[in-house]
Amino acid sequence: MNRPPSPSDTVPSTSATGAAGPEGPRLERALGNRQIQLIAIGGAIGTGLFMGSGKTISVAGPSVLLVYLIIGTMLYVVMRAMGEILMSRRSYRNFADFTGDLLGPWAAFFTGWTYWFCWVVTAVADVIVIASVYVRHLLPALPSWTTPVVGLAVIVVLIGLNLPTVKAFGETEFWFAMVKIVAILALIVVGVALVLMRFETEQGTSSFTHLWDRGGFFATGFLGFVAAFQIATFAFVGIELVGTTAAEAKDPEKNLPRAIRSIPIRILLFYIGSLAVLMSVMPWTTYDADESPFIQVFDAAGLPAAAAVVNLVVLTSAMSSANSGIYSTSRMVFGLSTQGDAPRLFGRLSRHQVPQNALFLTGVMMLSGIALLIFGVGESTGFTVVTTVSSLCFMFVWTMILLSYVVFRRRRPQDHAASTFRMPGGAFMPWVVMAFFVFLLWAFTGDAVTRAGLLATPVWFVLVGIGYAALRRDPAHSAQREEHRRMVAAEKLEAARWSER
Repeated sequence: MNRPPSPSDTVPSTSATGAAGPEGPRLERALGNRQIQLIAIGGAIGTGLFMGSGKTISVAGPSVLLVYLIIGTMLYVVMRAMGEILMSRRSYRNFADFTGDLLGPWAAFFTGWTYWFCWVVTAVADVIVIASVYVRHLLPALPSWTTPVVGLAVIVVLIGLNLPTVKAFGETEFWFAMVKIVAILALIVVGVALVLMRFETEQGTSSFTHLWDRGGFFATGFLGFVAAFQIATFAFVGIELVGTTAAEAKDPEKNLPRAIRSIPIRILLFYIGSLAVLMSVMPWTTYDADESPFIQVFDAAGLPAAAAVVNLVVLTSAMSSANSGIYSTSRMVFGLSTQGDAPRLFGRLSRHQVPQNALFLTGVMMLSGIALLIFGVGESTGFTVVTTVSSLCFMFVWTMILLSYVVFRRRRPQDHAASTFRMPGGAFMPWVVMAFFVFLLWAFTGDAVTRAGLLATPVWFVLVGIGYAALRRDPAHSAQREEHRRMVAAEKLEAARWSER
């Protein structure tokens, strides 16, 4: 049975200037279907696949394909849960909004700020590998002291790409993502051709048998298989990025479900397909953990020009991932500000309806990447340290989405019944995925570097907890909590009445 519409289901029209109306400033709905589709791809395919897959291959061998498949399946469940809730009320701008609405004001604060921190850390990781690996590979003659300078230039360019209108950002990200899609498809086609031609490299003849002829599919044993989950998890950060476009999407009821439904195809093609081809062209034992396997395969094939082109594509991909991250952090901080969970200055929009103050905040925080480069923290070790913290924080955000879905089904059964985008297995799959996250936490204890990241991550939540404790004293926030309690009571009563019909 459909519930009657509520005032929260609609979003007031956006003024041309982005000036604050009765309910505050509003973002412009300017992102079309093709842009949302490519933004979703751009956020998920970046340094985690192009850089991190070198290490996952080296520690797990061919079984890394199963690792990516398992993680991708679990996170698809998270995205379906997110999609169903976002579609239930058009007033939701992102998942921080609905976690606050369903779990309480504390959840919006913790989810929003943790997601901001996630992408800041991820962008720092992107800057590190762009400056210390990709640019270095393209321009090996550059002196080492220029690496931090390159990193600073990358940050300036990324902020500049986000300052124009959101439509301009969407168009930029569309072409960024298109480059990486074409490149991966080309790699798959060329790789399959090399295998069918039984191409000879210094490492032997290209063959699909490499997926099991070097010690079997689980060549490094169970512990190697488990260890791959540590690095592979980071490859999927950004998969939820489409959830931050809800407030700026044209026709979100159609475009957001389309983007989410395409996730399984993306996982099979871009992750499973590309890595299977890579490990068929050359045996998995030949890949260096500190370098991108996409570049290594062309170098080994004696195609240095092609390797240089792929390196440029990989650099573009990392820029795309960081670009999407900066976009999402600015929108998240903007949303927090309009709810009173962040300073008001971050809730101001430029004349192009872009939250530029929130953008500058992210840019300033990204300067920590320059410090890491100055001290020589780059390539595999620095990448693993930074991405471990990021992955753990993303797992927290994904868990909050699942918990919100569990509450959504229990407290708003009428909304779930009326949904046109229901999550498959919604009654039990959230618990399966959360159990999987517990397994990931255990997996992160298996390596000294990731274990250090696991032990350091709680510091962030202590800081957020201190911030929330200070916020609770604000009378306006007390009023929010009281209003939420009244809303919960009313919804429980409505749910009970609906269930009796």
